[in-house]
Amino acid sequence: MENKISPRCAMCLMEERICESEQGKGPAFCPTKNYTSVIDAAMKEYEKPEIREFARMASIQEGECYVNRQTKPYILHPSKPRVQEVCEFAQKMNYKKLGIAFCGGLHAEARSLSEILSAQGFTVVSVMCKCGRMPKETLDLREEEKIRIGEFEPMCNPVIQANILNEEKTDFNILVGLCVGHDSLFFKYSNAFTTVLVAKDRLLGHNPAAALYTSGSYYARLLRPGF
Repeated sequence: MENKISPRCAMCLMEERICESEQGKGPAFCPTKNYTSVIDAAMKEYEKPEIREFARMASIQEGECYVNRQTKPYILHPSKPRVQEVCEFAQKMNYKKLGIAFCGGLHAEARSLSEILSAQGFTVVSVMCKCGRMPKETLDLREEEKIRIGEFEPMCNPVIQANILNEEKTDFNILVGLCVGHDSLFFKYSNAFTTVLVAKDRLLGHNPAAALYTSGSYYARLLRPGF
């Protein structure tokens, strides 16, 4: 029976990791060592033609995001913004119809994305989060739990967004700034594969990694219980 110590890859300090090198090593919590049966079962999923081709194209796209790869020793040299990657990947997969599920607070960004995708030859369908105009009271929210207290406020509705894009039979969906949790619901209900172009961060200009980069200084409070 496998020793299933919970994985903590984020805490691995090995200089040469077993998951990246044949000569590498792993700590006691290494899932590459401890979860061989789970890994074997997961690899069987790649025997499915659709999954295999999707993963193959994703790996090719990953490699093409770096230049001068023939140079040895190689030093990483990225060359493409994510929006270009999305377009190129969709073209590799021969997708024709792309869906955009976006937050109303990023309407301008969604419009720019739609224009870019259209310019690259895709048919574009976009649905905003407030589609359906269902009041937040539908979810049993109390008045003081709304953003605009005392006013009508429609709920974000990722299930509607996903279902409409399902109805439109999009080949591939792109998320632009859906809220934490709302994005999760979209993933659950979308029939098509989905990628994220923009992760919402209201405070940090939609760059959530900024708080991670400064968790040892300006955002040190995040390391204290209760913030």
